[in-house]
Amino acid sequence: MRLDDLDPSGNVSDQGSGGMGFGGGGGGGMFGLLFSLLPMLLGRKMGCGTILVLGVVGYFVLSSGLLTSGGTGVTPQVGQQQAGSNVACDTQEELFACRVLKSTEDTWSQLLPNYQPAKLTFYTGGGQSGCGAAQSAMGPFYCPSDQGIYLDTSFFKQMEQQMGAGGDFAYAYVVAHEVGHHVQNLAGIADQVRELQARSSEADGNRLQVGMELQADCFAGVWAGVNADRIEPGDIEEGMRAANAIGDDTLMQQAGRAPVESMFTHGTSAQRMEALQRGLKSKNPNTCNYLKGL
Repeated sequence: MRLDDLDPSGNVSDQGSGGMGFGGGGGGGMFGLLFSLLPMLLGRKMGCGTILVLGVVGYFVLSSGLLTSGGTGVTPQVGQQQAGSNVACDTQEELFACRVLKSTEDTWSQLLPNYQPAKLTFYTGGGQSGCGAAQSAMGPFYCPSDQGIYLDTSFFKQMEQQMGAGGDFAYAYVVAHEVGHHVQNLAGIADQVRELQARSSEADGNRLQVGMELQADCFAGVWAGVNADRIEPGDIEEGMRAANAIGDDTLMQQAGRAPVESMFTHGTSAQRMEALQRGLKSKNPNTCNYLKGL
């Protein structure tokens, strides 16, 4: 995806490394984490206070209580001034993510009146968000309390090496999906879903969460469709591979478990690919109606 002509977003910071979270990186990576969390695959209740992002792995970390909601208060962003010598966008991976963020800012500012950009914070291994501790094993996530996206760019390498879902468009899809959650937060959709989940059974709450994730996928597709002139040959295939790799059914099978629909929280591989394609083709967020009736 051609983004080299864009200046990086200014809504970024870098916490660097240094134990700000509850542990560093390492371990067995995404699939090692899946194996260690197999008991949670059997149906831990979803924490309704936090929107978690890409992949079932992050959801099961959330369900175990490792990441909690920041409530309604807004925690000040850890900015570059507080991060000492850590400079955002200073690696190839960070620079790309910063340019993707700038592109989403330009796009959503056209689509939504009074759009307020999300803040992107990089960290390495462990970090801190307005929703609590961050760890690279969670994957990227969005925190509604401080309207921040948190990303350890080592996740891009995991996508390539462990999931077979590398490529610049796949990485852009990750960032755009998190921005999709930010759009949901700004629009009040996230609050409505959390309120409904608080009154719902586990299965019904999971279905609502699936709608949230598919809508965020679709919003990512809308961003890509609006910027179709920047898409290069092979990009769409990269996005589809990434969406396929993070479907609930695929991840459960890779964890050695039979897929159970009532436990899905992000949608099947087929659903996630369809949602991304829907946004790409329509270029219209109104078509991303995965939460009808809200």
